Amino acid sequence: MTPTLQIALDAADPHALARFWAAALGYRVEDHTEIVTGLLAAGHLTEEEVLTDGDRRAFRDVAACHGPGPRIFVQRVPEPKTAKNRVHLDVQVGPDVAPAEVERLVGLGAEVLWVTSDRGPVTTTLRDPEGNEFCVS
Repeated sequence: MTPTLQIALDAADPHALARFWAAALGYRVEDHTEIVTGLLAAGHLTEEEVLTDGDRRAFRDVAACHGPGPRIFVQRVPEPKTAKNRVHLDVQVGPDVAPAEVERLVGLGAEVLWVTSDRGPVTTTLRDPEGNEFCVS
């Protein structure tokens, strides 16, 4: 069996962060309606563990998005982010596209922290809406 890679992120609002990363990466937010409905019917979930978003049913405390790269899984945690990430995402789009991509991501809710070229290409470090650092180059 070949392993696959899923990236798990902690968040106060997993659904908002999954929507941010889906928009940032051109991914799709996963629709868990069928799974949630089945688990509710079987008594494995309670209504308190579920939320309704339009016509979708979702797990209250987790959300995910997927696309051509690793799946992004976002889970609710009670505590806020308090320190620098030990792992971060690098969004590599190329030097000609990077400035426009940074601008687009800021429009989605990211915040620019700093820009550097100390390790080669110009790299912009940003913070997603939950405070997780990531780079664009």
